[in-house]
Amino acid sequence: MKSLKTILLATTLTAGFGIFMGTTDAHADSLYTVKSGDTLSTISHQFNGDNSLIDLIAKDNNILNVNMIFEGEELVIRTDEEATQASAQQQAPVAAPVQETQVQEAPVAESTPVSSTVAADSSSAKEWIAQKESSGSYGATNGKYIGRYQLDASYLNGDYSEANQERVADSYVAGRYGSWEAAQSFWMANGWY
Repeated sequence: MKSLKTILLATTLTAGFGIFMGTTDAHADSLYTVKSGDTLSTISHQFNGDNSLIDLIAKDNNILNVNMIFEGEELVIRTDEEATQASAQQQAPVAAPVQETQVQEAPVAESTPVSSTVAADSSSAKEWIAQKESSGSYGATNGKYIGRYQLDASYLNGDYSEANQERVADSYVAGRYGSWEAAQSFWMANGWY
């Protein structure tokens, strides 16, 4: 009879420990309410200290456009070891194409004069940002952000023409970043410019 009590007690303790461990795993996800000014980048930094969770947050919350989240929206954020592993696996395939692109561009820079390279790099960085912001559309809108470069409507002063969008975007980037390449680097690090 004593051995039966010992077995029952051990089984009960093991089951209780299993439930206890299961409970801590269930709370590994956090529910985050988006505040004004938040981006997936800032949220990722808040939870993980870097941008590694951006794609994972977007995937877990069915966000199709990582540049568009809304104040008051509730996001599930995985904060456990599984999230870190999943984000590392998602980032691995992304790193290889970037290296290939850089290798392919190097011969072009060597064979052309420096002034042409700077203009070409500026042009490609500018186009890259336009594609990320609006898929290159001058008519794109996102709340108060207008046009090809998703500029604040107040910057455009009511003139949404293509020429004014180009002029204001060049002025904005020159004043804030100094060059389109610097703006592109900032965008790549933060998810916005």
